[in-house]
Amino acid sequence: MAIEYIDSIMLKEMFLSGAKYLESKKAYVDELNVFPVPDGDTGTNMSLTILSAAKEVNNSNYNNMKEVAKAISSGSLRGARGNSGVILSQLLRGFAKVIKDYDEIDTLVLAKALQQGVETAYKAVMKPREGTILTVARETAERAATLAVDSNDIEFVIRETITHANEVLQKTPDMLEVLKQAGVVDAGGQGLLYVFEGALKSLELGREVDFDVVIEESNKEINNSNLSKIATEDIKFGYCTEFIINVNNAQESESEGLNLRNYLETIGDSIVVVADEDIIKVHVHTNNPGSALQKALELGELVNIKIDNMREQHTSKVIAQEETQEVVVAQEERKEIGFVAVSIGEGLNEIFSGLGIDYIIEGGQTMNPSTEDVLNAINKVNADNVYILPNNKNIILAAKQASELCEDKNVIVIPSKSIPQGISAMISFEHDKGVEDNTKNMEESMTYVSTGQLTFAVRDTSIDDKDIKEGDILGIGNDKILTVEKELDIAAKELVNRLIDEESELVTIYYGKEVDEDVADEFGEYIEENYEDCDVEVHYGGQPLYYYILSVE
Repeated sequence: MAIEYIDSIMLKEMFLSGAKYLESKKAYVDELNVFPVPDGDTGTNMSLTILSAAKEVNNSNYNNMKEVAKAISSGSLRGARGNSGVILSQLLRGFAKVIKDYDEIDTLVLAKALQQGVETAYKAVMKPREGTILTVARETAERAATLAVDSNDIEFVIRETITHANEVLQKTPDMLEVLKQAGVVDAGGQGLLYVFEGALKSLELGREVDFDVVIEESNKEINNSNLSKIATEDIKFGYCTEFIINVNNAQESESEGLNLRNYLETIGDSIVVVADEDIIKVHVHTNNPGSALQKALELGELVNIKIDNMREQHTSKVIAQEETQEVVVAQEERKEIGFVAVSIGEGLNEIFSGLGIDYIIEGGQTMNPSTEDVLNAINKVNADNVYILPNNKNIILAAKQASELCEDKNVIVIPSKSIPQGISAMISFEHDKGVEDNTKNMEESMTYVSTGQLTFAVRDTSIDDKDIKEGDILGIGNDKILTVEKELDIAAKELVNRLIDEESELVTIYYGKEVDEDVADEFGEYIEENYEDCDVEVHYGGQPLYYYILSVE
C-alpha cells in the first residue's frame, strides 16, 4: 500500500534517523576530503550541524509540524560549522520554510520544499561550483519535482529521487578535476545522500532508526583558560539562563525580541536574543532568572528552559582545569569598535590580543566554530561595530551567517582565510578612520600577504599531480599543495622558495607547539642568508598540527 503523506510524527522520526545515519558515516565522509590535511572535515562539520538540529527536533512537539520544522531550521542554523555545515543548514532552512505551513507532506509539498532548500542554499554561497553538494541537492530537487507530477506515492518518490541523487554524486568527479585526480566523489554530496538514505530507511520501517548513534548535547561547555585567576565573587551575575519563547505574535517577534533585550540589560549581561519568525531564543547571565522568565512569559510559551549556577560551575572548573575552548577577554564599557578573531595556539592568541582583539574564539583547523559560537562571541564584545576575522576559509560562511542573526550591532566580516591575513588586517586598522574606510583598508591589506603552512598528510591521496602518502610533510601555499617531502626542513625550504619573489620584503615565521625554538631560529637564519632582500621575524605561535605558518609580504 502506497504511503501518500508524511505527518509531523513521521517527519521527526525520519529527520532523526537521517541525522544519526550521517553521524554513523561521518568518518567515511571525512575520508573523501580532497586535501589530506588535519582540518575540520566535511563529515564532522555536517554531522555536528545536523545533530544540533536533531537535539532541538528531539525536544519538539511530535504533533506539531510547525514546531518540528522550526526546530530543524533554528537548530541547524545555529549549529552550522564549516562551509559544508552552513550549506546543509541553508538546505534545511529552506525545506523547513515550506513544510511549516502544512499539517501533512505529500509528494508535491516535498518537491516544493526541496526546491526552496536549494534556492536558499545557493543564495548563501557567493561562487557556487558544480560538482559539489549544491549540485547533488539541485538535481535531487529537480528529480523529485518531475516524479511528484505523476505519483502520489511518497516512498516511491523519495526512493527514486535518492537513486538519481546517487547517480549525480558518482558524476561529480567529471565536474571537478580535483575530485577526479583524488579518485573520490564530493564529500558534501555524499553526506547529504546519507541524510536522505537514513530518512528513507525510517519511512520504510515506520519508525526512527538508531544506527547505533545517540543524540547528545552538541554544544560543548565553554571553559576559560584563566579560570584560576577569577574568584567566584568576581562573577557579577551568577545564573546562566537560557530558554526559547514560542511567541504569541510571530509578526512582532523582532520588535518584541528587542524590547526583551532592553529589559534583560537592566538585570544581567552576556545577552543573546535572537528572533526567528515565531520563536525567540534567549541567553542571559543574571542574578534574577525568575524575573527574566516572568518577562518572557508576556510574549509566549517558554520551552527548553535551562538555568545553571555559574559560581558553582566555576569552582568545579578551576579544580578540574579542563582544556580551554575559548579565550574570553574581560568586558569593558561600550565602545565604537570591537574585534573578534578565530585563532588557536598560545602565541597566536597573544599576538591577536596585543593587536586589539577583544574576544578570541579558539578554533580553526580541526575545530570549526559554529554559527552560534560566533554569535555568542559577538555578544561578548561591548561595541556598536564588531569586526570578525575568521582566519580560515572554512569559517567565513558561519561568520557571515552569525552576522545576519545579530540585530543590535553592526557586524563586519573581514574574509580572512588565514592567520597571516588576519594579522595583516588588524595591523592596517586605524582608529582615527571610519568603519567604511577601515573595512576597505583591512580587506586590501590581505591581498599583499601570501600564506604558507607546513603540516602532515593524514591519508594517502593524489592531488595536483602529486602522489601523497600518509605522514608526508606538506607545504601549502595560498590553499594549494606546493611541495610534498619526507623531511620537515626540506619541505620548509622548498615552500619558502616557492612563496618568495622579487617583491617580497618580509617573511614572518609562526612556529607550532611541536617545533623547538632553536629549530625555528635556524629556519629563520636560512631565509636571511639565502634571501638577503627579505627581513625575517620568528614568533612562537603554539598552533597544533601545523609546524609552521608563514607570512610573506
